[in-house]
Amino acid sequence: MPALHEIEKQVKSLPQDEYENFRKWFCDYDYKIWDKEIKKDSQSGALNFLIKEAMDEKRLETLKDL
Repeated sequence: MPALHEIEKQVKSLPQDEYENFRKWFCDYDYKIWDKEIKKDSQSGALNFLIKEAMDEKRLETLKDL
């Protein structure tokens, strides 16, 4: 696998349209990884503290609309 600096060099040398395609692909790829991590954390209970915080704020009537 190429070293990071080689990948950076190749990305910087892409024509604008290819760079835009690469950027879209990379963002989609990154979001898929993020979604898998969030799903795993949610299923394991690692995010339960967020539910507790929200429920506590609701109970105290300090929950804010976004």
